[in-house]
Amino acid sequence: MRVAGMALGAGLLLICASGPSFAQSAEDALGVWENPENGSHIQIAKCGGGVCATVVKVKDPSRTDTQNPDPQLRKRPIKGIVIMNGATKSDAKTWSGKLYNTQDGQTYSGTLSVVDKNHVKLQGCVMGGLVCKGPTWNRVQ
Repeated sequence: MRVAGMALGAGLLLICASGPSFAQSAEDALGVWENPENGSHIQIAKCGGGVCATVVKVKDPSRTDTQNPDPQLRKRPIKGIVIMNGATKSDAKTWSGKLYNTQDGQTYSGTLSVVDKNHVKLQGCVMGGLVCKGPTWNRVQ
């Protein structure tokens, strides 16, 4: 009896010490996120049957889309550019779609995955998805 009581007590201690857990889902990606690499803020919102990501704040408001392959778009401000459009849910925590990179003017296949309630990871991929990389964004409070 004493051993069973100790085991029960240890189990309760472990449960209490671990704190509340939060189930994550792809919908947890909705909101405003900061890219720690450049300080920009990106809003993830529902659009159509998926989600879109729009740049809503940049450190330098005068920065334009100079790397865009379309010369007519090179003078447009970075703020307001949709960098992910119509991404669809690919699993319980992830959206997949095309990502526009304002740094090089290229569009990549990519994913936006919920890490936890305050972090999402954006990854652009090349070579058919064999090589993927990108930053983890922080939720703007």
